[in-house]
Amino acid sequence: MKNRPTRGWMIVGLLALVSLGLYVTPALSHHSFAMYDQTKTLVFTGVAHQFVSQANHAEIHFYLIGPDGKLTLDKDGKYADWGVEMAGAAAVAQQGISAATFPAGTIFSVKMNPLRDGGNFGSRIGAIAKCPWKTPPAPGKTCDTVNGSELLGGTTF
Repeated sequence: MKNRPTRGWMIVGLLALVSLGLYVTPALSHHSFAMYDQTKTLVFTGVAHQFVSQANHAEIHFYLIGPDGKLTLDKDGKYADWGVEMAGAAAVAQQGISAATFPAGTIFSVKMNPLRDGGNFGSRIGAIAKCPWKTPPAPGKTCDTVNGSELLGGTTF
């Protein structure tokens, strides 16, 4: 009779250990932000062409607007395509950042830490400045300088 309580506790302990392993494994598989160079901050203005809504990270993909106010071309003659990674879709939606507020054609400015490997992608820093619809900033300026712009996801740009 003395073995039954011990055996029962062993089963409970084993189940707890297995459960913990099931919860920890997804957390360990999630990447860190070490892939971004946090010593560099880039500021870009672009035109959104896709909003990717994911549980772990929402992303906005955009075509880069150059200092001259025109869309920038890459080495292949196509529009320079960039992306910015943010928190999960639910978290950024609470900040007013969603597919509904960033449809294709939305002009915005963002600060980001770029990828260490030089790829056209970064991790958002602070607020996003969203220009009024179809109203780009003056050449060389960002959306926070445009009358009627919105700051989303923070209080300062």
